[in-house]
Amino acid sequence: MNPNGCYRFSAGLLIVLLAAGTAAAQAGHGTARIGGTVTNQAGQGIPNAKIAAVFSMDENAKFETVTNENGGWGILGVGTGSWVITVTADGYLPASVNFSSKQLEKNPKIKITLEKKGAGPGIVQDESSFELLEQGNQFYQEGRYDTALLMFEQFLEKNPGAYQVKLNIGDCYRDKGDFAKAIETYNMVAAQSDTDPTMGKTMKAKALAAIGLCALRQNNLDEAQKYFRQSIEAAPQDETLAYNVGEICFSNQQIEEAMKYFEMAAQIKPDWPDPYLKLGFVYLNKGDMTKSAEYLEKFIKLEPGTARTAQAQDILNSIKK
Repeated sequence: MNPNGCYRFSAGLLIVLLAAGTAAAQAGHGTARIGGTVTNQAGQGIPNAKIAAVFSMDENAKFETVTNENGGWGILGVGTGSWVITVTADGYLPASVNFSSKQLEKNPKIKITLEKKGAGPGIVQDESSFELLEQGNQFYQEGRYDTALLMFEQFLEKNPGAYQVKLNIGDCYRDKGDFAKAIETYNMVAAQSDTDPTMGKTMKAKALAAIGLCALRQNNLDEAQKYFRQSIEAAPQDETLAYNVGEICFSNQQIEEAMKYFEMAAQIKPDWPDPYLKLGFVYLNKGDMTKSAEYLEKFIKLEPGTARTAQAQDILNSIKK
């Protein structure tokens, strides 16, 4: 690392590095690690939950693992880009999240909470039909999307009030490449969630983020940003989503927009170091060395002793010369 100011105009450099990382990570493979925890609604870790990570640009790029006795999990060899992380566990409803991985930086932990079957707001009339849901999830993970669709649709027919399963149906259409049908399905979830007083905001946020992911897969970044923003507005407590929107903005040199979303991520989770590092880069590119130094110092305090800390310290030393 050159301590003599190579980061002073770093937006272009970072974009090049990110692009290079993506190119090197063929079909989603690379050098990064992603991981996190799976817990129940009481905050207890769920062991033996199945994790499937599917690369948004190539559904054939897939990693699988299971959680340990404390609900923790990790996957090595992941490339830079957007992933769909799906979790299934006996006795729980499945859940999916979108996550943007990085190779040049440490990835934040992915925290996923599962609901017990029958505990959610969607009305399940036939509990014996949960086998259909589990079969659908298994077929989905195997990439057999048409068969998974049949299972999910049969489950929904038996339990028309469990509208959340339409997210699974939308995911099948998305991964088949039928984006129009996927978006139509996600929009139905968003509309139905407006009448749900308990999980409505969360489900709507998931549906809007899923539409954003469809746009991202079609390389329509403007459309993706629009829906990711709407998702944040629906459920503004998701720091990872806010951070990911900031990443998209920053990679497209939309510095002011990136600043807003990185600041939002920092406000939601003040002890997460990643937004502060990115805010240091943002203000560096704005030419505000005082604010850049302030955020880099916050980052170093929250994440001492790592390779990223050494990088941030080099930049900080250059600023203060």
